[in-house]
Amino acid sequence: MSPAEDKMLAAGEQRRTVLVVEDEVLVRLALADDLRARGYTVIEAASGDEARKLVLAGVEFDLIVSDITMPGELDGADLARWLHDNHVTTPVMLTSGMPSALDAARESCANVTAFVSKPYDHDDLLQQVEALLARSDD
Repeated sequence: MSPAEDKMLAAGEQRRTVLVVEDEVLVRLALADDLRARGYTVIEAASGDEARKLVLAGVEFDLIVSDITMPGELDGADLARWLHDNHVTTPVMLTSGMPSALDAARESCANVTAFVSKPYDHDDLLQQVEALLARSDD
């Protein structure tokens, strides 16, 4: 555990867990590091297929941040639809550098909580993560 992850938690407070689904290794590592520095537990997956396996294995998340365009059977939008169809209520944030992919996902993924264009400002994205997690506490 890094010093950033070893933050003191208030009595009874639990660390929030974020699943980062991104096939571009450097993008995934940078986002995961930023989230860990803010005190989140981060689990990484390189594809929608890996993310689905984690969900099926019973791993629970407070938020899923996924790129849309990824190799494999499930891209990010397919993952979001699969989660919805399987009654997984975890909030989902989709990201993409392709405006057309974001537009298509907005139309087909009613369960998605946020859509973020790439390249994104990490501080802005982290603020959105915090806002989504705060909303899910209500």
